[in-house]
Amino acid sequence: LARDHVHMFLSVPPKHAISDVMRRIKGRSSRRLQQEFPELKRRYWGRHFWARGYFCSTSDNITDDIVLQYLSQHGDDATGVSR
Repeated sequence: LARDHVHMFLSVPPKHAISDVMRRIKGRSSRRLQQEFPELKRRYWGRHFWARGYFCSTSDNITDDIVLQYLSQHGDDATGVSR
């Protein structure tokens, strides 16, 4: 989790469209965050809480451990990233 983005490591079965998965994650997390922190609801009223886009990549030829290592090494710097 960072000030301006989130890294997630997901396993999504082929029968689910990535766009649908991301729409649900972004929609549900936005609602939950705005319920938990009412000031966010006022701040983002009528606007998108999350950016409209997202980046998705497959990890076909690398192991889960390599992906997790990458994610753990790209955190806790001056940008406010937490692991």
